[in-house]
Amino acid sequence: MAPRKSPPLSEIVRDPRLALMLALGFSSGLPFLLIFSTQSAWLAEAKISNAAIGLMSYAALAFSFKFAWAPIIDKVDPPLLAGWLGRRRGWMLIAQFGVAAGLIGLSFGDPARGLAWNLSFAFLTAFAAATQDVSIDGWRIDAAPAEKQGMMAAVYQLGYRLAMLCAGAGALYIAQFASWKAAYVSMACLTLVGMAGCLLSPRLDAAPKAETTVRNFATSFVEPLSDLFRRYGWTIAVILALVSIYRLPDFVSGVMANPLYIKLGFSKADIATVSKLYGVWIGMAGAFAGGFSVARLGLIPSLLIGGAAAAASHLSLAWLAVQGPQLHWLAVAVSVENFAGSFAGAALIAYMSSLVSPAYAATQYALLSSLYALPGKLVGGLSGFAVDAIGFPRFFASTAMIGIPVVILTLIVWRLTARREREAG
Repeated sequence: MAPRKSPPLSEIVRDPRLALMLALGFSSGLPFLLIFSTQSAWLAEAKISNAAIGLMSYAALAFSFKFAWAPIIDKVDPPLLAGWLGRRRGWMLIAQFGVAAGLIGLSFGDPARGLAWNLSFAFLTAFAAATQDVSIDGWRIDAAPAEKQGMMAAVYQLGYRLAMLCAGAGALYIAQFASWKAAYVSMACLTLVGMAGCLLSPRLDAAPKAETTVRNFATSFVEPLSDLFRRYGWTIAVILALVSIYRLPDFVSGVMANPLYIKLGFSKADIATVSKLYGVWIGMAGAFAGGFSVARLGLIPSLLIGGAAAAASHLSLAWLAVQGPQLHWLAVAVSVENFAGSFAGAALIAYMSSLVSPAYAATQYALLSSLYALPGKLVGGLSGFAVDAIGFPRFFASTAMIGIPVVILTLIVWRLTARREREAG
């Protein structure tokens, strides 16, 4: 059978679904930093202990467990909205209202007086945001054929990055010159972008009557896992071990980066400009470099380079902790860490995508992406205790050491993959 001819680039760019995907990508990217990195800066400024800041990051665990309720989004109609919007968009709009409500709730928080309020609304925001991600991914897969998914994903990532600029740099600037309440209310207003994208997007399903059963849910998890074991045998155990710790250094250190900057004396405007504004563009450059490396060097060599570089880049944060509040060293640390981390992220996404079967692509990728984030977020929640015990310089140096098992596991996977290919060929 002759390969399917890809549509011309001009046809793809003219596709109106891309503008909708940009808005939905923005909607997906907006909440994450507001309950993770940006909130940690707020907590650090309120003199909350590093241990408590680390534990607060557990609110983001909803992103790691979204696969648990993803079958509900696929199989069950949303209340009231299914007849009007269909299943995908109905759940999407409910989730977007949940994100807006969570952010408004956070805006009324006062962490210096008590963390319970912030914690509750951070969990609400995270749960709604993770649900939104599931519904947006489902709509994207339904909205375009396979040959256009690459462009849809690229535009989604652009929207996601633009939202990170708003939720990172934008929120910090507003907090610097107005207040944290104004910052979070402003971010809640930006959820209107995603709501507009949801309402303007075409309805792609007829929202048939739900036929969810216990067997449906069991099948949703068991069959995709069985398929992985059938295709890779026990090699999949080593592969899953690699996936689970590959980004562990970044997740562990990420919670403590903003508390470090605040402790050193950098202003919120400094952090916004260097870490959130400049750093995002450096991260984009790293992601493109990772994609180029995958195309030229191959998946596993790029995985090896990215894993080693991302872990080693944390030494730049250790160096910054020793040097003190010098803006040029902040720029160097942000440049090194963001470029290397984004390079590694692009390599890992490409590798995980290569592992899935077309018959179970969405479920298997959701399981893999949850697995790579879960250990880091679990351990990252304890990072504040580590900082209190050994200090920032030693903490960031120790996270760099996690790169050693990452490199060893990558080399083992490389060897097992080469052997499997020889046996198959």
